[in-house]
Amino acid sequence: MARKADITLAQLRYFVEAATCLSMTQAAMNLLVAQSAVSSAVAQLESQVGAQLFIRMRSKGLALTPAGQQLLGDARSVLGNLDEALDAARGMDEQVRGTIRIAFFVTLAPFLLADVMTLLAERHPHLDVDVVEVDADEAREALRSGRAEMAVSYDFAFGDEMRRETVTTVSPHVVLPDGHVLAARSRVPLRELARDKLILLDLPHSREYFLDVMRGAGVEPIVGHRSHGYETVRSLVAKGYGYSILNQRPQHDFTYDGRRVITRPIADEVPGLPLVVATLRSVRATARVRAVADAVRVAATGLTGENRPERAI
Repeated sequence: MARKADITLAQLRYFVEAATCLSMTQAAMNLLVAQSAVSSAVAQLESQVGAQLFIRMRSKGLALTPAGQQLLGDARSVLGNLDEALDAARGMDEQVRGTIRIAFFVTLAPFLLADVMTLLAERHPHLDVDVVEVDADEAREALRSGRAEMAVSYDFAFGDEMRRETVTTVSPHVVLPDGHVLAARSRVPLRELARDKLILLDLPHSREYFLDVMRGAGVEPIVGHRSHGYETVRSLVAKGYGYSILNQRPQHDFTYDGRRVITRPIADEVPGLPLVVATLRSVRATARVRAVADAVRVAATGLTGENRPERAI
């Protein structure tokens, strides 16, 4: 039986770049090679694997097939492990380098991402960080497909296939319009909001969490408005359309349009949200993943709203 040609590292690198960009043209530009070289390498790889890796969509770029999604995660793991082995052989294993792709939960990114990037730039100047902001379902899918090496997110529905490390637990708080009758309280009992309208942060799994917080206190919330935007929710509260429950709290109580909201801890016993660093269990954690996890732990110090002083009314 004829022996199949060996798969080359160049083929894997070209495939990974094309899968990341979902464009042969952009991959070639990033790799500083001709587009024909990328197309040829991917075609040879498909022939050797015996499966189509991309769906070519005229004028719309590429889409990964299920086989392509599976290979992408494995290919990134192979290339990452090889890079670490070569660095160790060169005596450079203490220098984290290469590119890491992180799926960052969309409401956490404004509070953590800049500090994480700054810490990584200081500690690991040879590490390139590529970030995509996602909701919970997108974070899980990014890990499964290999489009991200790790996720920084709340612990929403990752499942047993994911390895998760809890960095901290963030407690929810009530957000009220300035002048609300409950704003004078040091802590707000949720039952006293039963007749008010809830402005719901309407992201997958987040919405169920917030609704469960209210129901756990014996309140069936009246949802007045829904929004995917964290700041949109705060703005609607500031205008008096209702209250909200959120986990992250800015350092100031003003919205984009200059109005004010009042944040108060919840008097009831309510569950906090674990903030986690997640990776696929089937993929060995690289030095890059460990470096980012360390930076997230440092950046998350004091992140919980409970540690911040309340402002005078």
